[in-house]
Amino acid sequence: MKDDVIYILADNQDITRIGLMALLNVSKEDKVHEVKSKKGLVALLQRYTAAVVILDYTLFDIESMDELFILKDRFGGVEWLLFSDELSPDFIHRVLNHGFGVLMKDSPKEEIQTALLYLSQRKRYICQQAGSLLFKESTHSPVIEEYALTPSEKAVLKEISLGKTTKEIAIERNLSFHTINSHRKNIFRKIGVNNVHEATKYAMRAGIIDIAEYCI
Repeated sequence: MKDDVIYILADNQDITRIGLMALLNVSKEDKVHEVKSKKGLVALLQRYTAAVVILDYTLFDIESMDELFILKDRFGGVEWLLFSDELSPDFIHRVLNHGFGVLMKDSPKEEIQTALLYLSQRKRYICQQAGSLLFKESTHSPVIEEYALTPSEKAVLKEISLGKTTKEIAIERNLSFHTINSHRKNIFRKIGVNNVHEATKYAMRAGIIDIAEYCI
């Protein structure tokens, strides 16, 4: 893993923190910080505003999803991975829409290592199990036609479904924020959706993005 990344392990299970420390294999001890309370987590986030947080939401003293979302919005430069034993489909939907990465503790070692590699590169990771929940839900809805999306709109929809912001898409495609924002509005209007989660389900049903891409 990269030594220039600051990791915060927010988990009340000693065995989990020990295992993550071993897998991270960071050479400098001051690059990994362990914390067991919300107060301690906030203190570290105030100090390390571009850290990577690996958090077990179910064991931590964060009282609600809204409180979790406030933390993420407050510390916008932080990359988050929720690493838990069990998360409900509704919870997964909401946190994915808010830009969190998700990994289950019963994931195979290879997938955990892949997730940590993505984190070291400051990329969001969505595990196969979480992605499958969304894919399973999307297949319960009837397949719909593609409402005449243009090739550019399909490309933008794919990037939106992968969790990229309008600003990030504009930079990567060398276009203005206004142009991408206009694409986004037109896409949502054409396919009849109001948010990213619904747009992502449409993209999966229409074959614009597949499950393998979404989990990455």
